[in-house]
Amino acid sequence: MAGRHLVLFDGECVLCNGFVQFVLPRDPRGQFAFAPLGGETARRLLERCGRDPERLDTVVVVPEFARGGRRALVRSAAVLFVLERLGGPWRLVRLGRWLPAPLLDRAYDLLARWRYRLFGRRQCALPRPEYRERFLDG
Repeated sequence: MAGRHLVLFDGECVLCNGFVQFVLPRDPRGQFAFAPLGGETARRLLERCGRDPERLDTVVVVPEFARGGRRALVRSAAVLFVLERLGGPWRLVRLGRWLPAPLLDRAYDLLARWRYRLFGRRQCALPRPEYRERFLDG
């Protein structure tokens, strides 16, 4: 199975799909796998982590998902987790950890609330062939 960590994303959100497309080429070790929030994989993992699978309004990262991880990172914590693990200059986001989590989450929520108006909706595009095995649920 590809990826140690699973990123659950809104498959209809252009911004969310853009985040996935940003991560893929910057993750040559393939440490992240991806699944849409509306899919069966997301439902099963969110329930395992004690999260509501009907709440589809945030990015979620399940670290060590294939090994039975039960922790679900959401909102700014999820984004920071991904960027830190990409390495290189993206590790500088660690500095964001000095900011209070409620402040980061407030900024995330504001962007999330406006994401469809600012970026639109569309069905996510099929991944390039070299990335297909990293996508679960189709």
